[in-house]
Amino acid sequence: MPFKIIRNDITKTEVDAIVNAANTSLLPGGGVCGAIFAAAGYDKLEATCREIGHCDTGGAVITKGFNLPAKYIIHTPGPVYTDGRHNEEELLYSCYKSSLELAKRKRVKSIAFPLISSGIYGYPKAEALRIATNAVMDFLENNEMNVYLVVYDRSAFEISSKLFSDVEEYIDEKLMLPNDLHRRANEPGTSLDFKQAYMAPAAMMSTAAIRKPKQSGLDEIIRKMDASFSERLLQLIDESGMTDAQVYKRANVDRKLFSKIRNNREYKPSKVTAVAFAIALRLNMDTARDLIEKAGYSLTHSNKFDIIIEYFIENKNYDIFEINEVLFKFDQPLIGA
Repeated sequence: MPFKIIRNDITKTEVDAIVNAANTSLLPGGGVCGAIFAAAGYDKLEATCREIGHCDTGGAVITKGFNLPAKYIIHTPGPVYTDGRHNEEELLYSCYKSSLELAKRKRVKSIAFPLISSGIYGYPKAEALRIATNAVMDFLENNEMNVYLVVYDRSAFEISSKLFSDVEEYIDEKLMLPNDLHRRANEPGTSLDFKQAYMAPAAMMSTAAIRKPKQSGLDEIIRKMDASFSERLLQLIDESGMTDAQVYKRANVDRKLFSKIRNNREYKPSKVTAVAFAIALRLNMDTARDLIEKAGYSLTHSNKFDIIIEYFIENKNYDIFEINEVLFKFDQPLIGA
């Protein structure tokens, strides 16, 4: 997957390079920096960093990984947060950009970042996450690399409090039991929108019960199986006016996987990949369900993952990285490869 949030110890992440949230003197510090020095081999890494001597805030330098699983350590000093009006955002963005460009020059194929400056440097975590995501997205528009954002635990990971509460409320409403729905629909002061949303399924069931389903023969069933997931996906890409590369990058899917899907009519992707393409193509709810069903899956109100995806589609928010941030916060699988 090109960009993924994972919960792990960054020193144990098996990638080509990990990023150290360094200080400008490149000396051992606390937090992530201290953990990296300890795991890499304190004496060797310190000696190498002393030889380099200095790195400006927002810049990046590279050393060997020594005892780490990673071949390289990229050191980037993040800004100390004051009030958001002292060039902090530009400097933090530069940390990611400089590190990724340096990794590219070293032909790194996978890289793991901590959430830079969000510890003792005081950068608000939700803002630090937004800047990290924007910098990675901008880089991946024109480059191929697997990028990981590593957090030690979910309590250290924050999204917008409004977005979190909106999604949480939406989940609670969709996961209500029938008795709860019935009681709320009849409560004084309940909005007309909610009453209509609650009553609509019952009306549909009532209509369906009156209508007798048509009997379809085998020929009719086969005729309706005219498009596989792969074929429908390619058709939707053509209709979107986007290129293949634009779509698979928006879907957070790498080129190799997309090539498999394109070249194999019967290829069956995972559910998270099918959903990612629906998001990348900015499909409405009905078309998204149709595409996902062609991969053999459905979206229901029986689990949080499906409800979160529905929330974003209904709100026409197709930012796959923001969706993954919310999925991660709710302990759900991330979408993409």
